[in-house]
Amino acid sequence: MSTPRGQGPIARAGGSTAWDGVLPTATLLSEWPTGEKAPTEYWLTSLPADTPLRQLARLAKMRWRIEHDYREMKHGLGLDHFEGRTWRGWHHHATLVTAAHAFCTLRRLDPKATAPA
Repeated sequence: MSTPRGQGPIARAGGSTAWDGVLPTATLLSEWPTGEKAPTEYWLTSLPADTPLRQLARLAKMRWRIEHDYREMKHGLGLDHFEGRTWRGWHHHATLVTAAHAFCTLRRLDPKATAPA
């Protein structure tokens, strides 16, 4: 298993609309697995420089969970099956899919739930 390493300040563009000549700083977080010649993943963050590395790594890896949940809602629960034409219909459909996903997640995390045979 690889762990995120290397944290250092870098400059990034963007920020307020009135440029004062100073670029805001960001932190570059990289993941460099053991045995690799170079880092395999990179993340930029504008969190405060004193944010613990463990928290930065947790937040960077949270993207995987979000993508996994979206894929589950799309393929397993039918988020992509909506064929209506109204915002109200889409909102209703997305709400029901989200509620079904929440139910499935809570059911999966419940230690007392019995597993199907």
